[in-house]
Amino acid sequence: MKYRIIGLTIFMSAQAVSAADLRTDALALFKSIPTDIPVVNGNPVTPEKVDLGRKLFFDPRLSASQALSCNSCHNLGTGGVDAGPTSIGHGWQRGARRAPTVFNAVFNVAQFWDGRAEDLKAQAKGPMQNPIEMNATAEQVVATAKSMPVYVSDFGRAFPGEPDPVTFDNVAKALEAFEATLITPGSRFDRFLGGNDTALNDTEKAGLRVFMDKGCASCHNGINAGGDSYYPFGVVEKPGAAILPPDDHGRFTVTQTASDDYVFRVAPLRNVALRAPYFHSGQVWNLEQAVAVMATAQLGTQLTPKEIKDVTAFLGTLSGDPPRVEFPILPVRTTTTPLPK
Repeated sequence: MKYRIIGLTIFMSAQAVSAADLRTDALALFKSIPTDIPVVNGNPVTPEKVDLGRKLFFDPRLSASQALSCNSCHNLGTGGVDAGPTSIGHGWQRGARRAPTVFNAVFNVAQFWDGRAEDLKAQAKGPMQNPIEMNATAEQVVATAKSMPVYVSDFGRAFPGEPDPVTFDNVAKALEAFEATLITPGSRFDRFLGGNDTALNDTEKAGLRVFMDKGCASCHNGINAGGDSYYPFGVVEKPGAAILPPDDHGRFTVTQTASDDYVFRVAPLRNVALRAPYFHSGQVWNLEQAVAVMATAQLGTQLTPKEIKDVTAFLGTLSGDPPRVEFPILPVRTTTTPLPK
């Protein structure tokens, strides 16, 4: 009996050391999502801005048809994205790319797949004015907000002291403030990073080890497990045209630099298991398939079936606690509110 107890103690100690070593390596690459709302440059996040931004996020009257809201493409109930490969916009037009998730977007180095918006303020202005998406204008958005006394009061509280607080810039700032609250801390991976050895099971730990050792974490790292750098899609081997549409040149359209051809912002992997389909084209519906594609295209390696399953299991541990967002009762339109187009 004594020998067995000693043997068990030795076995458990070896397991603890293994978890500790894995955590040490992981902490050199990743950071936990904080529980506090992050600071936003040039736009202090206040309760008044967040409340206003929440209303604007769900208000379809910011679109020309008055049928589409920010939540239409960044649905908070489906991982911060919509349910299709690419989003449906004004007049049933389809966008060219998969909508990126709004959850934890505040941690990204820039917004959109090609990084053309430097922050969430700039990003918020894009879809509202895009003819394929919400098809509105800045003037129409402002006129809509100014037509409703409740919104006028809300803007006054959110931006006190400004002579005319209802501006397109302030619409974007309010949306940014609300979106900054859409973070998902408390994932099992974060609990593991914090010292909980049992937060991941053996399969998930094996997947984390493969993810780091094979080089996945060289791009997918940091707080958001990605989102903070740019790489070509197809570093070693370009995927087929269905996954990498040849007419979408990625960041090249922003910079006009040859080396940016087919370069995209690295996809953040937080909550990735919740938001199929995958890639900017939205053409891969199975996470295991997405893992296999990335291994061959980016790393030039063929993972074994077990490695693919292990990595996929690890990715499932990146799902955190989504914020509980109450659907707002929106201000009532008036006779001066612009009509749908």
